[in-house]
Amino acid sequence: MLALVQRVSRAKVTVENAVIGEIGRGFLVLVCAEQGDTQAEADKLLAKLLKLRIFNDANGKMNLAIQNLDGAGTVGGLLIVSQFTLAAETTGGNRPSFTNAAAPARGRELFDYFVAQARAAHPIVQTGRFATEMAVELVNDGPVTIPMRVAPQPSDPH
Repeated sequence: MLALVQRVSRAKVTVENAVIGEIGRGFLVLVCAEQGDTQAEADKLLAKLLKLRIFNDANGKMNLAIQNLDGAGTVGGLLIVSQFTLAAETTGGNRPSFTNAAAPARGRELFDYFVAQARAAHPIVQTGRFATEMAVELVNDGPVTIPMRVAPQPSDPH
């Protein structure tokens, strides 16, 4: 699975002029399931995301995770948005290919699973809407933008 994590001061998703997801300080997480991904990759990605230490501590060093933004227990929000274009392959020309992305039904299944697991593990989770035209607004804090990838593990042939 792929994710693009942006540390934000605030972010929101709008569909047909209605805000469907909004957070204050936290992470805007664009997520893409690739072919071969399973729930195991979703679990690993979420675990890494929740432990990602990119918020500043009292000394201004990126040392705090989203679950402890200020070192005193303040929790940030997660705004999770499906984004199949993260799987774009651009080496073959000027028009990206998205063949590495999971099929839509599998992508939705893994996105929904990822969101459910995030909601079970974190108190503030908002989302976009799968396979929908969305307007995503954010104020990137820093700016800090981190690409993440958790690849499927090869099968054991034995």
